[in-house]
Amino acid sequence: MDKWYNVGKIVNTHGIKGEVRIISRTDFPEERYKVGNTLHIFIADKEPIEVTVQSHRTHKNFDLVTFEGYDNVNDVEKFKDSLVKVHESQLGELEEGEYYFHEIIGCTVITEEGEELGAIKEILTPGANDVWVVKGGKGKEILIPFIDDIVKEIDIEEKRITIHLMEGLI
Repeated sequence: MDKWYNVGKIVNTHGIKGEVRIISRTDFPEERYKVGNTLHIFIADKEPIEVTVQSHRTHKNFDLVTFEGYDNVNDVEKFKDSLVKVHESQLGELEEGEYYFHEIIGCTVITEEGEELGAIKEILTPGANDVWVVKGGKGKEILIPFIDDIVKEIDIEEKRITIHLMEGLI
């Protein structure tokens, strides 16, 4: 079964020449929206539509993208509220110590002493560093900053992350 990864959401059209306004969910917009790159548009209950990036620019907090063969606002109107995704085969290699969100989400977090805190359910990106949201016991959420002082070991194969439990963290 094919795996697809979310790049962004088309929230609107922009102008009359087929440009779409995307709220990105990727750390690599320059790679994902590079001219000639292939993306897939997922419209509810339909087969994904393969598109090729024709142009890309940023405007305010949006990525503005046009696709080859879609030169008119009427051509892209149907894409509103749809997701833009890439196939797993399009994921590039990351530097040592860098991870895709899908590799981290679902990992079990344990302390250096072996106490299991819960599983990572989402990742927040508020600023200087990411923050992992761990669903702990009794439904309590624990926020773990992704910094070297706290995160000691990441084992993607075992889906396990070991942290140093600093005072006040939970």
